[in-house]
Formats: sequence, structure tokens, C-alpha cells
Amino acid sequence: MFKNCCLLILTLILFISTNAQFDATKIDIVRDKFGVPHIFGKTDPDVAYGLAWAHAEDDFKTIQQSLLAGKAMLARYQGKKGAQIDYVVHLLRIPELVEEKYDTDLSPDFKRLLEGYCAGLNAYAKKYPKEVLLKSAFPITPKDMVQYSVLQLCILSGADGALASIFGGTVPLLENYKTQGSNAIAVNSHKSADGQVYLDINAHQPLEGPVAFYEAHLCSEEGWNIIGANFPGAPSILHGCNEYLGWAHTVNAPDKLDVYQLEMNPSNKLQYKFDGNWETLEERTAKLKVKVSGIVLPISKKTYWSKYGPTVITSRGTFSIRMPAQMDIRGLEQWYRFNKAKNFTEFKSALNMLAIPGYNIVYADRYDTIYYLSNGRIPIRDPKYNWKTTLPGNTSATLWTVLHPLTDLPQVLQPQSGFVYNTNHSPFHATEGPDNAVVKDPTMGYETLENNRSLRFAELIGKHDKLSFEEFKKIKFDRQYPTKFAFPFNIDSIFLLNATEHPEIADLIHQLNQWDKNAAAESVGAGTFLMVYDSLRSKRNQYQQTKMLFKDQAIAVLQEIKADMLKNFGRTDLQLGDIQKLVRGDKAIPQPGLPDVLAPMYSIPYKNGMVKGNQGDAYVELVRFTKDGPIIESINTYGASSKKDSPHYTDQMEMYTHQQTKKMSLNKKEVYASAEKIYHPE
Repeated sequence: MFKNCCLLILTLILFISTNAQFDATKIDIVRDKFGVPHIFGKTDPDVAYGLAWAHAEDDFKTIQQSLLAGKAMLARYQGKKGAQIDYVVHLLRIPELVEEKYDTDLSPDFKRLLEGYCAGLNAYAKKYPKEVLLKSAFPITPKDMVQYSVLQLCILSGADGALASIFGGTVPLLENYKTQGSNAIAVNSHKSADGQVYLDINAHQPLEGPVAFYEAHLCSEEGWNIIGANFPGAPSILHGCNEYLGWAHTVNAPDKLDVYQLEMNPSNKLQYKFDGNWETLEERTAKLKVKVSGIVLPISKKTYWSKYGPTVITSRGTFSIRMPAQMDIRGLEQWYRFNKAKNFTEFKSALNMLAIPGYNIVYADRYDTIYYLSNGRIPIRDPKYNWKTTLPGNTSATLWTVLHPLTDLPQVLQPQSGFVYNTNHSPFHATEGPDNAVVKDPTMGYETLENNRSLRFAELIGKHDKLSFEEFKKIKFDRQYPTKFAFPFNIDSIFLLNATEHPEIADLIHQLNQWDKNAAAESVGAGTFLMVYDSLRSKRNQYQQTKMLFKDQAIAVLQEIKADMLKNFGRTDLQLGDIQKLVRGDKAIPQPGLPDVLAPMYSIPYKNGMVKGNQGDAYVELVRFTKDGPIIESINTYGASSKKDSPHYTDQMEMYTHQQTKKMSLNKKEVYASAEKIYHPE
């Protein structure tokens, strides 16, 4: 009892002292007419305080769920589903990693920034206790934030997929962490018609959830002035534009994780052979608390650790995983350094931290510099082994310890072509001409594929000797497939069917044959193709070996979707917008876009045969760097707020579907002059 009282008192002291360091009356939250928060404060931590408060006003629930995952407390709120994530946090020893490295690895100014964000979040929770999901989770601490960021970056590196494979599919993928592709383009004066530098910031994230984008403008008197987007629980912008430079991210796929099968001792299931000796697995007990039928129950589960790292014992064998993402806690700090960089030298210095384990980076600045990097924490591996498969876990030869330096990673600086881009395709095709990177080390596992977006971009950019900004925007918002499809398997057979030979599906054959491959909401061909695509996706395992769709399979697909059309809609001449909707709350509007076009949309089942977009263009920020500073325009999917009673819950939806943008400004006077609301976070 005495121990519990002391713990409660210490918690209250921490809560009060942390918040007492910040004067909320000197922090301004300025909401523009779209509800986007522009945060102004004297110091960077002050601004982080305001960011936390503003984001909590708009989506406190998602922020809390994200941080609960990092704290391994999600099961107390979500039950069994959350317990699986809590177990992964313990298995990866994320709390221990953060505890070990927090004091030594993070710089004092960044820790102060984390403190500011936590203070703002805790102050909001104190003022609005009815919105708190789990009282025992508060106060949120800087270490909680870092734990969640490490979890996110481990998922980015493939931890969830590796564990699902090891467990034979019994561990589900963590919800909303997977992306379906992104675009990033930078053009300098060699390619732009007006001599300016253009940047397209356009990751294709889930439209809602823990990795959906939140737009904000952050401005302090310490030189922080940036507009862009972040995720719930992040204390700075993750990609955006400041007065000097900007950067965009897309997901890349080098080999960021290795799986090892251990050679176990037949006489002792906890002993494994390593360099000829029997070693013993470290064994710990993860004490989870899981909500079951409204009651929180304690559950214990064993976790194991080998020299390689987190280890799982299964009926098929004992496996370890090893990934650089699990060895560094500075990812959030590296993004903060990007925020504060004023030129390419400073940005490159931040890149040399090598704390973020993945993501392509497309960079542009006001000094006419453009740059592409396929970033990653990639191990230096012994080329004698096949690193694409399960590795022997009995030798130090497979136990890598050193990472490739930044200079080894695929990158392009100031190409002769005047542009760099990435659409999640090969990092060795980031531009045109002789400046592309080449494969240096096959064990790094970089992807070498092209996709529909990369081929379409190449078609479009090749039409222009010089590119105006309006033409640049048209490329970004293009919804046309390339001349030749580039899906994972060949689907051409469905376009080669003869309508006269198949009268029962002749109407659908005609619609596909007459389709111009454009994903407009009004297109009937696009509507038919969406249903074809969804049908093929649900049966993709049937086509993975042959990599193609045979004629009889194509006929069966069209017969199936015609039956669905008649059942759900009573007709077959369906426009894409009849089938696919952008939905939030009670509002549902026609949604253009198809998978893997430059302005894509990926959908999930909605109702009555319809689907709704759940991932696609997401947040778009377009930047022109001029001699007078950047000109910025942006659009978000729904609006600035995730609260149903907010006027900004759905106020960008029509603009989004019509590819219209809103003007944004880094100029403090302009922001205040056009403000809809100015207040303090108190």
C-alpha cells in the first residue's frame, strides 16, 4: 500500500513539474479557414507543446492508441487484438532499448522537445479527462514516445511480416501500418520552364488511423518554420517544407531484416549451437494485462533472446530475427534535424545519423539543389550466404554487426536531366541518363522493379523538354495507366477476349476494350476494371506461380463480377464513382482513382456492393522554391479534424476528389491576418 502511494505521488510530481515548465499563454494556436493549426511559440519545445494540444483537439483517440501500443498497454484498452502488439513490444525488448539509450543517445535539445510535446498532451488529458482512454497511461513521458517510434520503425522494417511467417500466420499484421505506394518528384532549373525548383510531397498512406497524415505549420523564434505532415504522436514534421528546403518520403524495400533458424540441442530446448558451442536462450516473462469482457486480466507469456536477437520457439523450429531498426532510438530526432536544416549540407549531416531504417528521400531546396536517396540502415553482410532466405543461426559468420555508410546507399545528386523521382520502384532508376546509381552490394537487397506509376511518369516527363509548374501538377495528379500495364502478373488476356464469342459477358468485354485506361470517376471502363482488379486480388494466390491470367480464368472473372453487378446494382454500365466512394461519417461521394496510377486509390468493402477508399493520395503538398521564398499549396483527404462535430471533419473532401489545392504560407503576418481563430493551449 505504501509503495503504491509513493508511486502515485511521484507520478503526480512528474506530471505537475513537467507541465509547469511551459507557459501556455505564450503559445499561439492559429487556425486557418480549413482548421489547419499554425503553432507559434518562443522556443521549439513551446511549439511542440502547442502541436500536441492542437493534434489532441483533432484526434486525441488515435494519438492515445498509438502511444498505448508503444507502452505495451494496448491490450488494456483493445483486449486480445492489442495483446498481440503488446507481446511484440516485449519480444523486441523495446522498453529496455529505450531505457538503455535514452540518456546517452538523444541530444539535450531534442529531449527538451519531447518534454514539450508530452507536457502539451498531458495538459490536454488533464483538462479533458472524459476523452482519456486509459487513465493509467498518463502522464505520457518522452520515453513512451520514443518506444512508439521504435515500434513503428521496426514494423517498417518488416518485423510484423517476419513474425507472422514464423508463427505460420497466427500473428496478424499490425493494423494500418502497410502502405500501397507513394510518389515523390523534384525538378530543378535544368528542367523547369521558369527556372524554379518544384517538389511533390505525396506519400500514399492510409486515410485514417495511426499512420494517417496530420497537417500542421510549426514556427518558433529559434528558427523552426515548417509546413508539412506528421503522424499521431510525432513531435515534428515527418515530411514537408521550410523556408529553405523540403523533402518527401516514399517506402523502399531493401533487406532490412534477417531471419535465422537456430540449431537446437535435442536434450535442451533452450540451448542452441553457436560456433560449435551450446548457448542458452535468455528467457523472460512478459506480463500483459488484457481486457476480457470488460475485466482486465493478467496474462504471462514467455519471450526469448539469442545472440541474433528476438527469438520464437515454434513446432517447426526455433527462429531469431535481427534488424538494425531495433538497435537505434534516434529516428524521431533525425526527422527533427531535417526540420531545422537550412541547406543541403545541414540536411546531409542529418542523413549521416542513419537513424531512420528506411524510406526513399526526394529533396529540393531554394538553391536549385535536388537529390534522391534510397535511405536505410543496411547491414554489411557476408556475400557467401543467401540473405534472401532463412539463414543458419549457428555461426558468427551470419551475425552482422556493422552497417553500410551513407555513401554506399543508392543516391543521385544534381542529375543532368534536371529531375529525380521515386514511385516505390527501382532506386537505380531515379532519373534519366548516366547519373543513376548502380548496384554496389547485392546483399543489400534493393528492389529493381518498375511499376505502373514509374512507367507512366517516364512517359509523361519524356514529353517535356522544359516543364511548367502547371504541367508538373498535371503529372502529379495523373490518373492514367501507362501504355503497357506493369502489375505483378500479366492481365492482358482479359482485354483480348472477343465479345462475339462470349455473348453472356459481351457488355463487360466492350467496356474494357473501349476503356482509355483513365481512372476518372465518370468512367464506365474504370468501374469494370476496379471490379476485375478486386476479384483478381482476392484470388492472387492462384496466379502467383504462372504470373499471368489465362483465358478461361479471365472469362470466369467477368462472369463473376457481372453477377455481382446485377445483384447489387441491377445493371452493368457502372461508372467508377458508382462503385467507389470516399466516405467519412454520413458523407459518401464518388471517388476517382485506381491502384497504382500516379493519383491512386485503394479500397475496401463498404456496403451494397460498393467499396470505399482507405488508402491513396492522402496528404499532398506541392512546393515552388522561388527567390522570394517557397510557394506552397496542399490538400488533405478529409479535413483537419477527426472529430465528427468539427466543421473541418469533411470540408476538404470535394476539393480532394477534384484535385484542388489550398494555399499555405510560412509567413507569420499572413497567417495571423487570415486567421479564423487564435487561442492558447489552456
